Amino acid sequence: MEIDAALSQWEKREEMAAENGSDSGEKGTGRGWAGSGRGRSGSGSAAMVWLRVGALSGSVAVAAAAYGAHGFRRSDRDDYQKEIFDTANRYHLLHSLVLLSVPRCRRPSVAGALLCTGMSLFCGPFYYFAITGDPSLNRAAPVGGTLLILGWAAMAL
Repeated sequence: MEIDAALSQWEKREEMAAENGSDSGEKGTGRGWAGSGRGRSGSGSAAMVWLRVGALSGSVAVAAAAYGAHGFRRSDRDDYQKEIFDTANRYHLLHSLVLLSVPRCRRPSVAGALLCTGMSLFCGPFYYFAITGDPSLNRAAPVGGTLLILGWAAMAL
């Protein structure tokens, strides 16, 4: 039932936008999906930054996955390093997708910064360790994981 009501409401907003010459759900704003966040403060262009960051991060994650599947797996690395690479890549790709939804929350700058920093501090050291075998940066991973958790929480607030 709720899905039908939401779909109906969305269709009505699209019709109104078409009548006003706009392709967004908001009358005359032209801000599109990123600018239509319910209760979100800030400008539409600031929210669009997180869409771009998420898209670029996702493309890097897919490229890393391709390297992991075709180059890294066939290397002479031990199984633990390969597992660490897969973990880093899985979290990288998942949180890149989450960044795409950041413009829909109330404080996209807070949530986006926490998620982006958390991704860098969590996935970065794991990628580095998996490729080089040097565990010196692994101490940053728990900090990155904590920032990821806070980023998810910031999206809910």
